[in-house]
Amino acid sequence: MFGKPRQLETEAEMYDVALRALTRRAHSVHEMKKKLERRSDNKLLVQVVMARLKENGLIDDARFAKQFARQRTESRKQGKFRVARDLRARGIPDRHIAAALEETAQTTDESGMVRARIERKLRSYRGEIDEKKMASIYGSLLRAGFSSDVVRRELKKITREELPEVEPE
Repeated sequence: MFGKPRQLETEAEMYDVALRALTRRAHSVHEMKKKLERRSDNKLLVQVVMARLKENGLIDDARFAKQFARQRTESRKQGKFRVARDLRARGIPDRHIAAALEETAQTTDESGMVRARIERKLRSYRGEIDEKKMASIYGSLLRAGFSSDVVRRELKKITREELPEVEPE
């Protein structure tokens, strides 16, 4: 695949690489540190550049977590468990994850997001909605990071409304 990137010797080069990476997208402290460590064997140089980025306010895990959680819940309509898992994978400490999820929970309606996803899935299905299709919807909502209690409650509401019970003759 790709070889090892060109090694950098000076702080200026390293800082420039970090700035270019941050113009493409936000990075957590952990991600940026790994990115810089791939570019230099000098651990002290990496620490100096990381300290400079933090000092200039260019890299901050708390701000990154809040921005990431807001973006994932508003545009991608993902649940809190998925967002938390993705943030942990990016090396964000749990205290920042909890604060970010708490902040986004105040502005989003988890039940409403689940209901909208269910309705969208039901519109895409052809024919009768059977147990297999319901299990598929349930699984996709769990993978999207919504709590199983909310998913079950919303599935019951929608199926009761959408599918009238037929009396056996």
